[in-house]
Amino acid sequence: MKTKKVKRSKVITTLVVIIAFAVAGGLYWRNNNLEIVKDEPKPVNATTSTPTESPQPAFNKAKYSLTDPNSFWVVVNKRRPLPAGFEPADLVPPGVPTRLSAGAPEMQVRTLPAYAMKKMFDAAQSQASLKLMLVSGYRSEGVQRSLYASYVAQKGQAAADLDSARAGFSEHQTGLAFDVGATSGKCQVDPCFGALPEGQWIAANSYKYGFVVRYLPGKQAVTGYIAEPWHLRYVGEELATEVYRSGLTLEEFFGLPAAPDYQ
Repeated sequence: MKTKKVKRSKVITTLVVIIAFAVAGGLYWRNNNLEIVKDEPKPVNATTSTPTESPQPAFNKAKYSLTDPNSFWVVVNKRRPLPAGFEPADLVPPGVPTRLSAGAPEMQVRTLPAYAMKKMFDAAQSQASLKLMLVSGYRSEGVQRSLYASYVAQKGQAAADLDSARAGFSEHQTGLAFDVGATSGKCQVDPCFGALPEGQWIAANSYKYGFVVRYLPGKQAVTGYIAEPWHLRYVGEELATEVYRSGLTLEEFFGLPAAPDYQ
C-alpha cells in the first residue's frame, strides 16, 4: 500500500509541474504578443498621409520691360520702333563661323546672345554633326536704312516691307537678333532653310539656348513679315521655353497688338 501511495504522489507532483510550466508558458506568450501588438504602428489616415502639391506659380510676363531697348524682352516690330540712333553698348564677336570677317560690325551681337549662340552652334555640331554660321547680326540704323533701300529698289516698297524692316524698326539694331545659316551656304536667308537639317534642328532646339524663331509660318498678319526660319531672337531660356511651348509670336504671348504694317 505504501508503494502505491508513493507512486501516486509522484504522478501528482509530475502533473503539477507540467501544469505549472504550461501556465507559465501561456503567460509568457500572452505578454510577449501583447507587447508586439502594442508596438505595431497605428494605421495612418489616408487623407492626411498624402502630401498636398503646391500649385506652380504662373509665368511672370511683367518680369522685364518690353519697351526698354536694353531689355532682353524688348519687343520691336512695325509699330514699336527703337529710340532714334539707339546702339547697344556690349557688342562682341560670338566666336563662331561667320559669313563676313569676324571683325565686321554685322558679325557681332550682345554679350549674352554671343555666349548662347556659341553654345548652340557647338551643340548642333556635337549632337547632329551640323555646321552653322552667323549670316548677319547687329545692324546700325544707318546700315538698316541702306539694306531696306536696296530691297525697295529690287522689288518695290510693298514687297520689301514683307522681307526687311525700315530703319529704326529692326530687331537687328537691338543686338539681340541674328540670321543663322548652314556653312554650306545653301538656302541662305531663304525660306527653304527651314527644310534643311540645320533649319529643322534650329526650330526644335534653339529655345534651349534662349532663342525664339521670331517670324513663324502663318503669322504674317501678326508680325508683318513672311516666315523666316533663319531669324533668331534672344530672349533668355526662361521666356524662350514658354514661347516655344505656346507656339505663339512674342506679340501674341504678351498680348500686344498685331503689327502687320506701319502706322
